[in-house]
Amino acid sequence: MKNLLRMSDLSPAELTHILDVADQLKAQQKLGGTAPLLAGKTVALIFSKASTRTRTSFEVGVYQLGGLGNYMNTAELQAGRGEPLKDTARVLGRYYDCVVWRTYRQSDLEEFAELAGVPVINGLTDYAHPCQVLADLMTIRERRGSLAGRKLCFVGDGSSMANSLIVGGLLAGMQVTCVCPQSYRPAADVLMFAHKYGSAFHLTADPAEGIQDADVVATAVWNTAQPGTPESEQRLRDFVGYQLTGKLLESAKPDVMVLHCLPAHRGEEISSAVFEQHAPEIFDEAENRLHVQKAVLAILLAGK
Repeated sequence: MKNLLRMSDLSPAELTHILDVADQLKAQQKLGGTAPLLAGKTVALIFSKASTRTRTSFEVGVYQLGGLGNYMNTAELQAGRGEPLKDTARVLGRYYDCVVWRTYRQSDLEEFAELAGVPVINGLTDYAHPCQVLADLMTIRERRGSLAGRKLCFVGDGSSMANSLIVGGLLAGMQVTCVCPQSYRPAADVLMFAHKYGSAFHLTADPAEGIQDADVVATAVWNTAQPGTPESEQRLRDFVGYQLTGKLLESAKPDVMVLHCLPAHRGEEISSAVFEQHAPEIFDEAENRLHVQKAVLAILLAGK
């Protein structure tokens, strides 16, 4: 693994290795701290979007591993004043041992990775959110003991979270169902990837059908538009029936896990009651961002 730009960068063995290392690092941290695997290493944390979990978990993770993490807002760099992306990549690659970038276009991230000459990690793009999905899989494995054969259902917008959960779940040997309105389907290349797994993947617009007998149901914010705008109002109409409610979850397994990458819009993609009922696994999931990202950094920079 040279970079982590999308889940399809990983083989099943690499995915399992990341989760195994994350488990080890989490256990060590609980016992008093992890070894300074990144001593002398520097990590650039570049953010073009607002962030809570991604920014703070990477900052804390780099510190716990003994490295130096520098947060940068893109607007405050020369890139925010028109410096070409390729110039920024070639400069930062000479200063830093690794770059984490949270941005919009996947193509920009991939161009950056080609030119930087150091490992690059996707902190979220409009196409993919691999760090979050690694945390999701870690949480499922912690609570259920295994991933293979379990049914994972995602309900919501077929964008970054759906794209990454589909690929990650299939790589882990899970049965994956994606539930989204027809106009909000996952990326075409993700559907082509999933097609290779045959009956292990199912795409539907019917939430009740998709959730049937699910071991894990995941969702994410689907009303991403500014409140009160025409796009927001359109999304509220398009996603009627796609809220995770107690009634909808009745068709899932009795001990179903519910995951949410946060932040949550209670009353839209998930009801307040369901969110609070499943808060323990949701906040375990949030914590595990720290541990899987430490694992990725340790593998990329310390040969763990």
